[in-house]
Amino acid sequence: MTAFRETGAYLKGHFRLTSGLHSDEYLQCALVLQHPAIAERMGRELAALLPDCDLVASPALGGLIVGHEVARARGVRFIFTERDPNGKMILRRGFSVRPGETAVVVEDVITTGGSTREVIEVLHSLGARVIAAGSIIDRSGGRADLGVPRYALATLEVKSWDPQDCPLCREGIPVEKPGSRPAA
Repeated sequence: MTAFRETGAYLKGHFRLTSGLHSDEYLQCALVLQHPAIAERMGRELAALLPDCDLVASPALGGLIVGHEVARARGVRFIFTERDPNGKMILRRGFSVRPGETAVVVEDVITTGGSTREVIEVLHSLGARVIAAGSIIDRSGGRADLGVPRYALATLEVKSWDPQDCPLCREGIPVEKPGSRPAA
């Protein structure tokens, strides 16, 4: 968390997360990962926690930098998924997966695990064996069920609320959506 504080990536306020939940804390990983030395260090540290694999896959946009750094540290190839115009996660750009290849899915932050589960589903549909998932930050407090073992550099207990139960909304504090994707 020191790197998040030092780079201004740890934000306090009223935020709408990609999951649709609201929170008074937000970790803007892009502000940390804009520093190549920090990104490389985090990638190496996360790679050391993950099992051996044939490839690393990440969802675009948030997982790209850290996923690439994990793959570099592991000496394996890196691919990523993207959303099609209908919002469905797909593999594009000529990326392919061979049946039986082992993969780990790497993300910057996991809150509910939705994007990570979507990447896992894409890889499974192509015959890959997803053996683990990793993230810089696990905001779920370790509760997100991904169906595979999970590893994180930091696991946090961050308060979040459904919008109808959000105390910050009741106080009339304007909500921000700082991430790369619209909220659910």
